[in-house]
Amino acid sequence: MTLEALAVGTQWRVLGFQKGSSDYRKRLLALGVTPGVEFLVSRVAPLGDPIELRLRGAAISVRKGEAQILILEKC
Repeated sequence: MTLEALAVGTQWRVLGFQKGSSDYRKRLLALGVTPGVEFLVSRVAPLGDPIELRLRGAAISVRKGEAQILILEKC
């Protein structure tokens, strides 16, 4: 997955996290981004950072650095 692939309206499933990213991983887990969860990219800021995701009935914003650690598959 590349950050360019996270276009508005695309849906993704989280498979896991890359190794060595414990700070971002902890934050994402606290926000409900867990392996197996599906999310919709609802907005991308004009310069591409942050990205708004809709999951579990909520909208969260993540930075590019946080999104880069996700291992995703397109739904």
